Amino acid sequence: MAGRRTRTTKVSVKRDRGVFMISVAAELAEMHPQTLRMYEQRGLIEPKRSPKGTRLYSQEDVERLRRIQEMTAELGMNLAGVERVFELEDQLERMSARMAAMEAEAKRLRQEMNEELERVRRSFRAELVPYRAGTLVPVRRAQRRPTA
Repeated sequence: MAGRRTRTTKVSVKRDRGVFMISVAAELAEMHPQTLRMYEQRGLIEPKRSPKGTRLYSQEDVERLRRIQEMTAELGMNLAGVERVFELEDQLERMSARMAAMEAEAKRLRQEMNEELERVRRSFRAELVPYRAGTLVPVRRAQRRPTA
């Protein structure tokens, strides 16, 4: 009997789309499903929900679960420490975005200022008369009136 050819179709899913049920996510993160529920209660993870309320974990969620496990098991952090690390990372991300926006605004303002400066220079060039030594007409001085 000839070998059967099977067709494989590659499906691409956004990394933040909830596709894994709790049992699959727990297996992928090498944790017990109850641990995932506890992490959700603590606010460390926020899985999406199906219309019927089933937890749906994304690839990003699974990676976050692995990070939590790494911080607790390998680095010896407690969950309060993990929470603080995530808070600081969020704060850093917000500050980086704010800094990028400020740098873009500064660049825009510099460009605007340079354009205005160039416009002013051009207007001065049109108004100024070049000086050539010896070509100035002497200015008469007003005669002083005798004071009484």
